[in-house]
Amino acid sequence: MVTGPSRSGKSRWAEHLAETSGRPVLYVATGPDRPGDSSWRLRLQRHRRRRPAGWQTLEAGGELAAELRQLPGHPRSAESPVLLIDALGTWLAHHLELEAEAWDQRETELLEALQALALPVLLVCEETGWGVVPATAIGGLFRDRLGRLERRLVARSRQAWLVVQGRALDLLALGLPVPDDG
Repeated sequence: MVTGPSRSGKSRWAEHLAETSGRPVLYVATGPDRPGDSSWRLRLQRHRRRRPAGWQTLEAGGELAAELRQLPGHPRSAESPVLLIDALGTWLAHHLELEAEAWDQRETELLEALQALALPVLLVCEETGWGVVPATAIGGLFRDRLGRLERRLVARSRQAWLVVQGRALDLLALGLPVPDDG
């Protein structure tokens, strides 16, 4: 898992980990297209230009769990691809309007789909809530849902990276788990 605030270098760090894995890479994009948003389009172009020509891309959008379930079951071997999923926050944004029960189901579907994979996975996730309390209820809901999802995913991860100011920190080597709040 690779996490960090906006513009920290988290996607680039995840790409570096994928490049140095020695495996083929399947890049799984979760963001929407947003044809009318020029700054978003520029960001997508930057990400696409950075990807090596040999990488495959899967545009999963909001249907990440369903797309992961469609992947062929590969054994964990040097020839099997590493999945680079970028990013969980943009995936969550597709489902932000769901009621709590429907969101819990969607979150569980994703966790189960990830658990069922026989492939190594790099997950990129945006950090939120580092200070300012969101001014809107939907902003607070996004922060809370993403924070819970991150905790659940890190508990299942073999590596966890925090990227801040262009520096990658190995959280599992440097940190201790916070006790569960119940």
